[in-house]
Amino acid sequence: MKTVAICQARMGSTRLPGKVLKRIMGKPAIHWVVTAARAAIGVDDVVVATTTNKSDDAIVQWCEANRENYYRGSETDVLSRYVGAVEEAGADVIIRLTCDCPFLDSRVISEVVQLRKTMDVQYATNTDPPTYPDGLDVEVFTKAALQLADKEATRPSDRDTVTRFMVRNRQRISGANLTCPIPGLVSERWVLDSPEDYEFLKQVSRNFNWPYSPSYLQILQVLEQEPSLRLLNSHLSRNERFYDGMLADMDTKRSYSTSKKMLAEAEELIPLGAQTFSKSKLMFPEGVTPLFLSHGDGGYCYDVDGNDYVDLVGGLLPNILGYRDPDVDQSIRNQLDRGISFSLATHLETELASRLRRHIPSAEMIRFGKNGSDVTTAAVRLARHVTGRDKVIVGGYHGWHDWSMSVAPDRGAGIPLHIQDLSYRFIDDVSDKTSIAAYIIEPEFFTAEQLETIRHDCADRGIVLIFDEIITGFRCGIGGLQSVTGVTPDLSTFGKAMGNGMPISALVGKKKFMSRMPEISYSGTFFGEALSLAASIATIDKLEREKVPAYLNFIGRYLRSEIMPKISEHNMIGRIELYGPVELNRIRFDTKETQSIFIQEMAKNGVLIIGSHNTCFAHKKPELEKVLQAWDKTLHAMSKGQELEGGVIQGKAVR
Repeated sequence: MKTVAICQARMGSTRLPGKVLKRIMGKPAIHWVVTAARAAIGVDDVVVATTTNKSDDAIVQWCEANRENYYRGSETDVLSRYVGAVEEAGADVIIRLTCDCPFLDSRVISEVVQLRKTMDVQYATNTDPPTYPDGLDVEVFTKAALQLADKEATRPSDRDTVTRFMVRNRQRISGANLTCPIPGLVSERWVLDSPEDYEFLKQVSRNFNWPYSPSYLQILQVLEQEPSLRLLNSHLSRNERFYDGMLADMDTKRSYSTSKKMLAEAEELIPLGAQTFSKSKLMFPEGVTPLFLSHGDGGYCYDVDGNDYVDLVGGLLPNILGYRDPDVDQSIRNQLDRGISFSLATHLETELASRLRRHIPSAEMIRFGKNGSDVTTAAVRLARHVTGRDKVIVGGYHGWHDWSMSVAPDRGAGIPLHIQDLSYRFIDDVSDKTSIAAYIIEPEFFTAEQLETIRHDCADRGIVLIFDEIITGFRCGIGGLQSVTGVTPDLSTFGKAMGNGMPISALVGKKKFMSRMPEISYSGTFFGEALSLAASIATIDKLEREKVPAYLNFIGRYLRSEIMPKISEHNMIGRIELYGPVELNRIRFDTKETQSIFIQEMAKNGVLIIGSHNTCFAHKKPELEKVLQAWDKTLHAMSKGQELEGGVIQGKAVR
């Protein structure tokens, strides 16, 4: 098996023309990349892959002067350029490097090469997700994976980036990722893509004058001694050009053949083919939208057919920071090294509880659970215990347990009639208020004035007021809507975004109620599971540090201000409207068929959505632009009478 490093180079950079020949440590950048490749263990040969453009004659001249192998191919179809270079070099395994990374570390290259070999995968990298500094990017893949990409890839971004097809098609192309052993380096920028980058690299390299480029640990040591150097280019974004370029993929045709096959297999073993009602086939038009995902990245998700989407489902709202957030993932790794589930309590429980108390007005004491149903049911049981009453007024969806689902239309199967007689909808007329133990409501569906009225009514009648903030918690302020409206309930439930995808929830409340929790039965083996606790601590710290709720509010207002005129422009008023908190931008449809067509067309345009805009911190300008383009195309198609290509969705979204 011949392993060849192919170093991608051209002179025609937009922001820094001729960057690969810019001199660093007395040598052009391309020299240091080739040198690192040759020094890496497991590399049999090195080839510089440049273009046939006359401007790249300078690269060829450098290669000839330094006796380096080179191959010339298409400037825009970089994938075909790689295929040509591979064929000419006789490579079986390919290492993809780019010549704008002069600080590449041969040791890191060696490790990615060995990782692919040890794991016996077709694609290995240290960028999926990235944990190393930008500029230490390494990708290693087999010739078979490259040939498959060349044969099937048609998107502009696939042809331009070489490996994008491999990354998207995780179900077909096996992969592995090398994680940096030193945490916190993903925000470092050591790449050469702008004048600011060039100045940064020159300033750092003043500390070195070696025949070989320094290791990334030596560079890190310099930055620890001179941290101000980071200010030269830290304002620039990682892979900014790539994400902007993805907007060109809007008209991509999508196939769902693998999803259909997997559904048939799943239904043989799993009723409905999924574990969660709102993630099942009932929520998507049959045959024209994905049903199985393979992985996620920031604000994107990828299905088993290799299609990518801006994800506005967000796992049904847990992913407040986005998939694979580096800070949360690192906290999980750190805790994983210590253990997952212990024989006694851990201090993590107190650490997390103290954070919740700091932000949530009603959180004088706290207990944890794994999902929303755990803590809403615990809240109702506690309310019944402290009041000595049985009946509950329900104002929203509060989980799958008997007391909650007994008031849901067509959801009472298996629930005894005497249980159904204990729960009432908020709109029901309950004559005997003295028998009511609790009001449990989702505050997003009430005005601040209504919440204030309910608060006073509960206080006057000795009724426990419970806010179900499973959804609104952390998104509409870290402390939930109660911190925004100023109305403080007796008990509150939180979950969803609490751990950025890890299973964790919380029942919080006033001490006079919560201190009586030991008197009721509420206990679970995994309620103190440590990975989720660590993830939640990291999530809340980042929400606080980065002011994430304010950002979600900002982009929510922006989306609403842009979408509302589009609805009017396409004469869709009455069929589609936005409502609810701007952090969610819920969508109301006139019929299930309208919703089905909307979901179908948005998926065609690269956006996965059900009935609300579940945005996350990873959704930045390119993703928002794609969402708005998808809305425009979708509304246009619907206004022209677009028909539903699959079946009408059968379900109503629940948590």
